[in-house]
Amino acid sequence: MLTLTYFKRSEFDCKHTGRNNMSFEFLVQLDKLRDVCGFPFTVTSGYRDVDHPEESRKAKGGTHTQGIAADIRITSGADRHTIVKNALQLGFTGIGVAKTFVHVDLRETTPVLWTY
Repeated sequence: MLTLTYFKRSEFDCKHTGRNNMSFEFLVQLDKLRDVCGFPFTVTSGYRDVDHPEESRKAKGGTHTQGIAADIRITSGADRHTIVKNALQLGFTGIGVAKTFVHVDLRETTPVLWTY
């Protein structure tokens, strides 16, 4: 079985419930992203249980509740650019760009790129 180089599964536990239903395939892809970017990632949000306050106000669960998304803390514009550029090249299909983080996911619907 494949193992992760840069992350521990526990880093993706829901901060509200402690549950974790992350897709291993997503984690492998995020590990690849970390490798090609060449600098450490701090994941600020991984799995979110449906009971998580941010998810409970949505009509249907988002990519975090599906275990196919992560938010990565950003400390510079150069890091933001590197993550977005490489995420696109690696086939991430949902990318959200904010001042302090970049959201990446592997949604199966139409690929999207947005800002917060």
